[in-house]
Amino acid sequence: MRSRLLLVVLVLVGLLAVGLGVPLALTDSQRSQEEVFTDRLTDAISFASAAQRPLIESPEGRSATTAFAAEITRYDEVYGVAVLAFDRSGELLAASRPSERLPELAGEPADRLTVALAGRRSAPYPLLMPWDDAPLVLAEPVLVDGEVVGAVMTVSPTDALRAGQVGTWSVVAGAAVLALLAGTLVALPLTAWVLRPVRRLDEAMDRIGTAVLAGGPPEQPTRRTGPPELRSLAGSFDRMSTTVREAIAGQRAFVADASHQLRNPLTALRLRLSNLDGRVAPGATDDHIAAMEEAERLSRVLDGLLALARAERAAETGDPDAVTELDTVVDDRVENWRPLAEHTGVELRRSGPHGLTARIDPAGLETVLDAVLDNALKYTPSGERVRVATLRAAGRVGVSVVDGGPGMPAEDRARATDRFWRAPGQVNLEGSGLGLAIAARTAAAAGGVLVLDPARGGGLRVTIWLDPPAPSAQ
Repeated sequence: MRSRLLLVVLVLVGLLAVGLGVPLALTDSQRSQEEVFTDRLTDAISFASAAQRPLIESPEGRSATTAFAAEITRYDEVYGVAVLAFDRSGELLAASRPSERLPELAGEPADRLTVALAGRRSAPYPLLMPWDDAPLVLAEPVLVDGEVVGAVMTVSPTDALRAGQVGTWSVVAGAAVLALLAGTLVALPLTAWVLRPVRRLDEAMDRIGTAVLAGGPPEQPTRRTGPPELRSLAGSFDRMSTTVREAIAGQRAFVADASHQLRNPLTALRLRLSNLDGRVAPGATDDHIAAMEEAERLSRVLDGLLALARAERAAETGDPDAVTELDTVVDDRVENWRPLAEHTGVELRRSGPHGLTARIDPAGLETVLDAVLDNALKYTPSGERVRVATLRAAGRVGVSVVDGGPGMPAEDRARATDRFWRAPGQVNLEGSGLGLAIAARTAAAAGGVLVLDPARGGGLRVTIWLDPPAPSAQ
């Protein structure tokens, strides 16, 4: 975003420089050309006046009149401007330089001579560009008693004029480059000042979202700096985050309270249904069994909701600096689940490096491993293996559980940690659909992450990655 804003500022500065510099350069070039044109027109009028007498004298007198030729020759030598005089028929009568050095009288010069012999003056030239090397040609009629008797033409080189224009355009281009450099120097801190609150809001959004979902402590209000509009936006963001946090906290409290309050009547219901065993009419036996199964299923759901509420509450009240030895917790949970694994014919194997520690409460790690091992044993058929391994990679430590089940496609893995979600085709399996949701939120509360990916050779690998403790805490 900063680069785009900087680009916009530079484009605006460039457009401003072009919008001011180009008209200025064009105006200066036009003014310089008009000065040269006026100067040459004045000289042409003066020579036209001086050419009256030579043109009206007899042919014998014209050849004897050398004053006009000498004058235009000196003028050519001083200013480098060729001067030519023509009679009424367009025949050249006098020139300031030899014929081999005279310009070609075709195209533009011929047209202007024709206009002058018709009694009209030369029109001003359009603006000459630095790459136009054509000479500046002016033709002035010679009038005697209002009658055209000839014309005088001046042919001026434009080298000096074009060199001046090149200098003007160079100055304008240099000024534009300096303006862009100055704009860059000004835009860099300006864009940083404008976008700093936006960047802080973006970072705060990520932190608050993670903290809210994990049940972590509240974030500090965002620093309100920058333009007034962004300061107002930061205030609105703080109020929004507080509202969202309170709403989610209320929802969690409701779930925890409702689950806790429902346990007692549910327990009483299960006892009453159990007491009816053997006393139900033969035709209602199936309904009695179904009612017992639904009561048991509801009990598991409530247990899962209470476990989820405890995990989220532990994230809010737990010790953020708690350190756990992975070997102790992993070995304990593996031994705890081994009898069930042997009963179902599944091999439970432990591997990985020893002596690792992680920043998580021991009870939190136990919750994660219980949920993951429960899922792994549930989906692993008899005769297969569940592998539990401690890991260390990329500056983090972790524990992975790989089952021997059918695995899970990518679209299912993306939803596996949602509450009450069950994979299609597995809704009849025992469970509440809260196990991985509890594990993911417990991991996030400790600053870790729960990752689900396919295992090599088949099956699902669930890994909890955690931060190692700070050196001072080890």
